[in-house]
Amino acid sequence: MSNDKDVTKVFTNKAPPPVGPYPHAIVVGDFIFVSGMGPRKQGQNEIPGVTKNTQGEVISHDIVTQTRSTIENIRIVLEEAGSSLTNIVDVTVFLTHMKQDFASFNQIYGEYFSHISPTRTTVEVKSLPTPIAVELKVIAYQPK
Repeated sequence: MSNDKDVTKVFTNKAPPPVGPYPHAIVVGDFIFVSGMGPRKQGQNEIPGVTKNTQGEVISHDIVTQTRSTIENIRIVLEEAGSSLTNIVDVTVFLTHMKQDFASFNQIYGEYFSHISPTRTTVEVKSLPTPIAVELKVIAYQPK
């Protein structure tokens, strides 16, 4: 973590590096804003739940595997910020295949968050910056 006045930028080598020039999260007061997170794993080239053909093109994805991996990455970042999944108050979900993946995504999401009940917005997007099918952006609240 690095501090800049009342803002703490969170970086961790336990989670995959961001795909751009931004931190894993920023802590402002009692809130933790986690950057969009996908299923990539730290130190691995393969993306969990992605199957490619011999030309390296994505031919299928497993939304269950990707959802679990994404939530695990968020857990890692929140713990680095001194928090946990139970403090999440808002989730924005980006899916690349809403019709195909929503029910399975929702089932796994419920395993982690039904007892927490954060607010949520789910949108379908044409693509994400890496060949993933799901990305989550979360806000957590943790009084100091």
